[in-house]
Amino acid sequence: MALALATALSGCVRRRLFVRSDPPGAAVYIDDQHVGYTPTYVNYTYYGSRKVQLIKDGHETVTVYQRLDPPWYQYPPIDFVSENLVPTEIRDERILDFVLPPLKVYEREQVLPGAEALRAQVQQGTVVPLPPQMGPVAP
Repeated sequence: MALALATALSGCVRRRLFVRSDPPGAAVYIDDQHVGYTPTYVNYTYYGSRKVQLIKDGHETVTVYQRLDPPWYQYPPIDFVSENLVPTEIRDERILDFVLPPLKVYEREQVLPGAEALRAQVQQGTVVPLPPQMGPVAP
């Protein structure tokens, strides 16, 4: 009877990650798995680093490696008590806010010199990565 009572009264730790963005409606990928559109929340089991990626048309993709450190009650041996013996649910909720910058659109005149240099390198057989200022061409 005591065991049944202890099981019925035992609590748990609910871990939840809440992801918001400005503007809302961005696709959210956590560890390369699509989990929804902002604002959204995701339950998780383990602490550690997560790759969080937000994608929205007309905005630059944001990729962040977010570290989720455990709270004090999740370190051994305290975690046994918080997971199994505390009679209520413990909530560990984390909020991640992101601002998605508008997509940079480059004019044709800005891109052409880099494109010509790349073409010359390809014809010579040597290709190097594009400089970071290069981007999509405006129509």
